[in-house]
Amino acid sequence: MEPRRWRVTASSYVIDSHFLRLRRDTIELPDGTVVDDYYVRESRGFVVVFAQTATGEVVLVRQYKHGIGKRILELPAGAIDPGESPLEAARRELREETAYDAQRISFVRSFITDPTNSDSAAHLFYAPDAYVDGSQRLDATEDITVELASLRELHEMISDGRIDCMPHVAAIYVMLERLGNLRAET
Repeated sequence: MEPRRWRVTASSYVIDSHFLRLRRDTIELPDGTVVDDYYVRESRGFVVVFAQTATGEVVLVRQYKHGIGKRILELPAGAIDPGESPLEAARRELREETAYDAQRISFVRSFITDPTNSDSAAHLFYAPDAYVDGSQRLDATEDITVELASLRELHEMISDGRIDCMPHVAAIYVMLERLGNLRAET
């Protein structure tokens, strides 16, 4: 039997900016309880790109993230712009953040990122045989250093927490498994 859904009785936007769209809902739960302040962050989603060079190294980016106030290491990633497909966003983000490109970029899978308070999804793409093509084209809020890692080093980085952003950890595990490089440590 299908679980009963929550019913939205009122909705308004508290914030509607380039960086954040936050909706305030009044909801009625299946038992009749009314919740006046249920907030949902709306998003077009974002892309995460697992780019691998011809020598097998994975392209990583190290950048400051204001929400947590520190520099982190992750895969190239970014928001999907209005009117842009996830594939177009993946190609654009890879070029802008790293100056790398690839002849082929293929969709791998999508992840739900925060279903309690957001409608956002992360779309994972694989870019084999990535190569440098020009220079970075960073946004005003980006200060990115590009790093390369072998698959073994990448596995170590997610195991020991050097890469700890959940969508990126999930993406890396999926790709290591897909590439046959996820093995139990003995």
